[in-house]
Amino acid sequence: MPSKALPSALIRRPAIVIALQALGTFAIIGTFIPLLTLEQWYVRVFDYPRVQLLGLTIITFILYLWLGPKTRIRDKVLLTLLGAAILFQGGNIFPYTFLGPQQVKETSTNTPEAELSILVANVYMDNEEYDRLINLASEKDPDIVLLLESDMKWQQALRPFTKDYPHRVEVPLDNTYGMHLYSRLPLRQEKVSYLLDEDIPSIKTFVQLRNNMWVELHGVHPKPPVPSEDANSKKRDAEIVMIARDIANSKYPVIVAGDFNDVAWSRTTDLFQEVSGLLDPRLGRGFYNTFNANYWLLRWPLDHIFHSEHFKLVTMERLPDIASDHFPIYIRLSFSPGNKYEQEKPEVDEDTQEEASETIEEGKKEAQKPEEE
Repeated sequence: MPSKALPSALIRRPAIVIALQALGTFAIIGTFIPLLTLEQWYVRVFDYPRVQLLGLTIITFILYLWLGPKTRIRDKVLLTLLGAAILFQGGNIFPYTFLGPQQVKETSTNTPEAELSILVANVYMDNEEYDRLINLASEKDPDIVLLLESDMKWQQALRPFTKDYPHRVEVPLDNTYGMHLYSRLPLRQEKVSYLLDEDIPSIKTFVQLRNNMWVELHGVHPKPPVPSEDANSKKRDAEIVMIARDIANSKYPVIVAGDFNDVAWSRTTDLFQEVSGLLDPRLGRGFYNTFNANYWLLRWPLDHIFHSEHFKLVTMERLPDIASDHFPIYIRLSFSPGNKYEQEKPEVDEDTQEEASETIEEGKKEAQKPEEE
C-alpha cells in the first residue's frame, strides 16, 4: 500500500526543484536586466512584459516556498532575489493601477466647446477588414482620427468615412509606417517630418478647438527594437526624446498620440514625460493594454496619448478588436487652463537634460551608420 508521504516525495524530486530554479532565475534576470544602460533589443525587450514577469515571479516564489529546499544558501539567495523582483516590478506597475494616484484629474464641468476627442488606431497594414474600423469610428464619432500602419489601400477604403473629415494629413506608405490624420476641426501648419529615418514619418500640426483655442498635436510611430526592424533602441529612444524637446519649448497646449513601440513604464517614456512635461491619463486608472490583441497573456500598453496640464479627462477607453494586432484607444479631453495647476506635471533637472541630449546624439549617430552595419 502506497505511503501517504509518496505524493510529497514525488513533487519534491530534483526535476521540479531544478525547473523552479530555472524559472526563478529567468524571472530575476528579466526583471533587472532593463536597469542596464544598454540599448540592444534583447535587453530592451524586457521593458515590455513587466506584468507577466511579476506574475511568473510571484508563482515561482510561492511554489519554491512550498516545494523547494530552503536551508541552503543558494535557496535563500534565490528566494531573496525573487522577493526583491516582486517588490521592484510591483513598484513599476502600481502607479498604473486604480490604487495609484491619478496624474490627470477628471473634469467636473460640461463644456462641449472646450472638448477634443481622439481615436488612435494601429490598423495593421495587411488587415482588410476595413468595415470594423469604420463602424467603430462611426460609433465613437471622434473629432480626430489618427491611423498608423495605413497604406494607400486603407486610404481608399476609408474614403466613405473620411469624407466627413475635411482637414487631413495623409502619408500612405507600404512599409507599415504609413500615417493618416483626419480632423473635423480646422488644422494649420501641417508638417510631416522624417526625424531619423527617411521612411518613418511623424506629424506635427495645430488643431483649433470649438472655443477657438489652438492646440499643438503630434502623431508618432517610431521603429521598435526588434531584430526585424532595429537591432537596438537608439533611434526609437532618440525620436521620442526629440519630440519631447520640441514640445518643451511650445507656448501652446499640447497632445501627443501614437504607437511609441515602448511601454508606459520604461525609462524612455519616463524621460519623454520629464523633458516634455506632459501628463499620462492612465496613471491611477489602468494599463490600457493595446498590444498584442491576438494574445491575451502577452499584452502591454504601446499606444499612448499624453497631454499638457491644460487638459482634464472626460473619458478614456480601450476599444474593441478591429482585426489588427493593436486595439484602438479613444480619449476625450476638456481644455481647462484655469485649473491646470491642480495637476502636477513631471519636472526636468540638469541630469535629465543631459541624459536627453545623450539619447538624441546616440540616435543620430545610429541613423548615420550604413545600412549594412
